[in-house]
Amino acid sequence: MNISRDQVQGYVRSNVAVYMQQVYLWMTCALGVTAFAALLTASNMAVLQFLFANTMTMILMVVGIIGLSMFITARMHVLSAGTATGLFLLYSALMGVFLGPVLLVYTGSSVAQAFLVTAGTFGGMSVYGMVTKRDLSGMGSFMVMGLWGIILASIVNMFIGNSALDLTISVLGVIIFTGLTAWDTQKLRMMGMSAPVDDAVAMRRGALLGALTLYLDFINMFMMMLRLFGNRE
Repeated sequence: MNISRDQVQGYVRSNVAVYMQQVYLWMTCALGVTAFAALLTASNMAVLQFLFANTMTMILMVVGIIGLSMFITARMHVLSAGTATGLFLLYSALMGVFLGPVLLVYTGSSVAQAFLVTAGTFGGMSVYGMVTKRDLSGMGSFMVMGLWGIILASIVNMFIGNSALDLTISVLGVIIFTGLTAWDTQKLRMMGMSAPVDDAVAMRRGALLGALTLYLDFINMFMMMLRLFGNRE
């Protein structure tokens, strides 16, 4: 049987479309779970006092969130579809609980505006990552180095509390996560070309990993936008 080049390209495009649809679907679900958990946490004073009045509880929560993210990433390839999905949604809920107090620090209009600006920026850069023919790997590597830089600067600023440094971190954070969104989307598009659309379990695993990547880009960009433009209560 002779297979034309157009048929091959059509197959690849269909693979990418199916895979990316799954990625965006699960990312949207995760954002919904996070928003619901954040609102629930912010409206329950007893939960807020239990979780955030004790420094050790807060530390354990942060460690748990980071540890769960690392576990999902490292073990996704051996998890069942149900377990992988459950852990992904659990991670999204824990992130919402952790972000709940943010809703009390900033005005509701600030949170809404930051979300809309983040959604627009994220959407634009994700589309760019999907359609550009330019190789973004060089930019992505530079952004990753910048990410480590702002992480270290944020840790330092926790002790010195410098407002100018905080502003710089926020500005650079927006730029870095904007670039990472485009790069990560391009990587996922490339992964989608060989996505196992006939293997439901493998497809779910790959889509959840991709959704986790873009979810983290979105959440971090949102937090940087809120720090930069948000009005406090």
